Amino acid sequence: MPRFVNDTCIACGSCADQCPVSAITVNDAAVIDEDTCIDCGACEAVCPVSAIAER
Repeated sequence: MPRFVNDTCIACGSCADQCPVSAITVNDAAVIDEDTCIDCGACEAVCPVSAIAER
């Protein structure tokens, strides 16, 4: 199941830079496209505020 972004996201873009399938867009906060996400965890590993977690 794809990961999700919680309210602590600071929209730094680190997760989007690491996503191998470009499933993350960042505006006011990161948003993960559930249809594109391959649940690899690369985004979660680089988030400086631990805003990304498994569902």
